[in-house]
Amino acid sequence: MRTARRYLAREIYRSSFVVLLALIGLFSFFALIEELDNVGSKFTLLNLFYLQALQLPTRLYDLLPIGLLIGAILALASLAQRNELVILRVSGVSGMKLLGMLWIITIPWVLAAFFLSEVVTPAAEVKVSEANLLLLGHAGGGRLSSGYWFKEEGPEGGTRIINIERLQPNGGVAGINLYEFNKSQELTALSQAEQGYFGNDNLVMTGVVETQIDANAVSALADAQEPKSPITEVNNIAERSIGTTLTPERLIARILTPERMSMSVLLDYISYLKNNSLETDRQVVALWRKIAYPFTLLVMITIAAPIGFMQTRRGGVGGKVFIGILLGVGFFMVNQLALNVGMLSKWAPWITALVPNLGALALAFGALILMENRHTLRGFSLPKISGTGRSA
Repeated sequence: MRTARRYLAREIYRSSFVVLLALIGLFSFFALIEELDNVGSKFTLLNLFYLQALQLPTRLYDLLPIGLLIGAILALASLAQRNELVILRVSGVSGMKLLGMLWIITIPWVLAAFFLSEVVTPAAEVKVSEANLLLLGHAGGGRLSSGYWFKEEGPEGGTRIINIERLQPNGGVAGINLYEFNKSQELTALSQAEQGYFGNDNLVMTGVVETQIDANAVSALADAQEPKSPITEVNNIAERSIGTTLTPERLIARILTPERMSMSVLLDYISYLKNNSLETDRQVVALWRKIAYPFTLLVMITIAAPIGFMQTRRGGVGGKVFIGILLGVGFFMVNQLALNVGMLSKWAPWITALVPNLGALALAFGALILMENRHTLRGFSLPKISGTGRSA
């Protein structure tokens, strides 16, 4: 059994590696062609290759489940075509035992997927964001046309809204607009700064233009008469420091896709959002999806099992691989559809993240059980009855 498992592992690993290499190369080529328009005097072709190299871990993260599915189907279909699976079945190995062997073979892939999801991809995404800031001047992510917006509690029970127009590659920020409100949600101050940086739980702003609004401004404006004294006061401050719950890590989390964060950073960001009474549904769903991601590989190998075990008289490898591609793309589409529908319909996060995997796993198990029952019925034969009716 151990020899058979090693042989299956070698075939599946080799096929999956080739498929992943082909998929990553194909998607990287398309991305390279799409970004060629950005090449110029400031953004060279070498810079483009550098950015594409940084995005390889993210592409591997996205393509790993589909690559394993297609590679496993290709390997199992080749073994079925050479009747090697038949030999295993004749030796007493049932379909469920073969599936158990495939799950054991997939365990190293699950561990590698967890390491890729928690360490490699988040680090690569941060590097990509920094490189985009340095080379292209923007980092994408959750940026509006007016920049990035943050909300947190201010002093004395008020509210503070921070608008940052640009993030800088050295961890600094530029184009800061700070809005401060009192308990009654009345604007009390507006501060605008050219540059700033985060450190020691503080936001340090330089070149600040601060506009203080008088506490009686609302009543003064309500009278529709010229106020007796100015209701605003403008001050130029060289440097101002305010306490804040924002950190450079939370800034990076704001511009990253939630699925690209590590779980520790994602939990910290969810805590920050909850403490400031902000929506956390998208991040909580992403957390559940990250938990389920490594086990998606077990779902993929389970889907590959009944397809690869099918016996065909002539060829059949190409047809099985085509079915695998359709299933892989279909699973990806259903997964994304579940995410969007779940967010719109306010489903529980675990339902949004786990139902596609559980549904695909149930269908794969059902197909495998049907195949097992079919082979059992084919192997059963009725006793032959003599035409004369006499016993031998």
